[in-house]
Amino acid sequence: MPVKIKLGLSLLVVLVTAIAAYYQHALGHDRIQYVVAFLGFFMIFAMWLFPEVKRDESAGGVRRDGNVQGCPYLGGRGTGDRQQG
Repeated sequence: MPVKIKLGLSLLVVLVTAIAAYYQHALGHDRIQYVVAFLGFFMIFAMWLFPEVKRDESAGGVRRDGNVQGCPYLGGRGTGDRQQG
């Protein structure tokens, strides 16, 4: 994800978190206020910490070459393990 999008999303999450925490405080829900604040900042932290998933040619030891093996509905033959004549 590009940095500009991450920054914009982070700002949006901070704004929504601040509004939700203030609203919970106005209702008198002090414990929930801190839960909302923690979850908002945790979401931002996790977004910046963990990279985006990128699929390679080989994912999980299975080569992805576009030829679907084992699915008769998508052009493969049988299960892929057995030879069908």
